Amino acid sequence: MQIISDFLNLIYADYRWIIKIFSLVFITLIINFIWRRYYKSVQLKLKKTVNVWDDALWEAVHKPAGLLIWIVGLSYAAEISPAEIDPSFQALLQNIRAIAVISIISWFIFRFIHLAEDNVLVNASEKPDAVDKTTVNAVAKLLRAAVIISGMLIIMQTLGYSISGLLAFGGVGGLAVGFAAKDLLSNFFGGLMVYLDKPFKIGDWVRSSDRQIEGVVEYIGWRQTRIRTFDKRPLYVPNSVFTTITVENPSRMLNRRIYETIGIRYEDAGRMGEIVSKVKDMLLNHPDIDTEQTLIVNFNEFAASSLNFFVYTFTKTTNWIEYHKIKQDVMLKIIEIVEGSGAEMAFPTQTLHFAEPISTPGD
Repeated sequence: MQIISDFLNLIYADYRWIIKIFSLVFITLIINFIWRRYYKSVQLKLKKTVNVWDDALWEAVHKPAGLLIWIVGLSYAAEISPAEIDPSFQALLQNIRAIAVISIISWFIFRFIHLAEDNVLVNASEKPDAVDKTTVNAVAKLLRAAVIISGMLIIMQTLGYSISGLLAFGGVGGLAVGFAAKDLLSNFFGGLMVYLDKPFKIGDWVRSSDRQIEGVVEYIGWRQTRIRTFDKRPLYVPNSVFTTITVENPSRMLNRRIYETIGIRYEDAGRMGEIVSKVKDMLLNHPDIDTEQTLIVNFNEFAASSLNFFVYTFTKTTNWIEYHKIKQDVMLKIIEIVEGSGAEMAFPTQTLHFAEPISTPGD
């Protein structure tokens, strides 16, 4: 028995690091298993709540926490190996562990920002007036950029690099980079102005008389904005363009205008007053016409082959399809009024007058 005991002690003395490594890996495996089970149980409870922030936070911590468990467990297991007698190897492991932990924490914050943005935008689609999608996208992009830059600076500081020296170098190098990338910077600040001034947002119909730009805004980035034209082609516009052109946003109009000129025959001149009066009464009683806006119906022109009156009014809706339905209904009612008054719509005609009767041969 003594011999067996001495043999086991000898094996333990020589290979105890293997037992310790196996124990650490096994403990890490158990902790990871417990974490996965705990995560699923809590996730089921959070889905029953109406708060979107806790869902984003818990989902964001899922994968980073699992990876952190393995990184910490394996790094400590590696330190137990015989290579621990080498101080440089141990310092390398500590640096790798520190960098990994910082990267995982940055990854967690990055994921949380992204998931929170998605949740907020989903709620915004249900309540369009509650949240501005463009502002949410801009804030999320700024926060993600801040997380990435902060994580890189902390990692560099951990590795022994001086951040103050880097910042000083960046101040000098920034001038050179600024001249080399002036177009990129102008697009960036152009995008920043779009986010701050909000001349348009995602989903708006925009157009510019200065450039051949018209369509629906699909995406606003830091360098360019994507606009979907009405023939369904994507149009990519550098953000710097928006600082030099005028942009019209028809999506923010309060009403849509009906402005039409209608002509009747000169033979129906005596019926013009009656027609104008009836058309105006029809518009005042039309359920889709905004009578609080300017409403004009007046005879205003002796044209070449017609007597013209014009209709100037506004619809309550701004929807393009609904607007054309209302306009069609108004125009059809005007035709009924003209014909009901015994008049006719005019069309281009010419009348020839001869000073003397035309004579024929033999007269």
